[in-house]
Amino acid sequence: MQSKAATVNEYIQGLPAERQAVIKKLRTIIKKNLPKGFKEEMSYGMIGYVVPFSTYPKGYHCDPKLPLPFINLGSQKNHISLHNLGIYGSEKLANWFAEEYARLNIGKLDMGKGCIRFKKTDTIPYELIGELVSKISVHDWVKLYEEKMRK
Repeated sequence: MQSKAATVNEYIQGLPAERQAVIKKLRTIIKKNLPKGFKEEMSYGMIGYVVPFSTYPKGYHCDPKLPLPFINLGSQKNHISLHNLGIYGSEKLANWFAEEYARLNIGKLDMGKGCIRFKKTDTIPYELIGELVSKISVHDWVKLYEEKMRK
């Protein structure tokens, strides 16, 4: 489900009230913990955190007219999704997250290659999400991305 909202605030206002609260809280956690240099914008119909063209002019290889994505946060029909391309690109980071999530004893982790899905909003590990987004700087994300693109 991609939103046609032009701004992050418009996106949030278009959500049901119970989802607005969760997305606002996740957004606050992400913005508080995300290393400097990423930019918040609408991206792929969700709230996105990207590497701006001023930092990485090449843009995203799938569509160089778009900035390099890093994180997307969205409200889907049956879940809240957090797409973290750092997890997709780094097996070490993915393993760390899975281990830390398991330690919390809040249920089974529903995670794809880079997408974490939360069907039960009352078990979202906000502090762990904050720690996750803090782990990769803009510089390190660009470096990891370029390494993966060479392979």
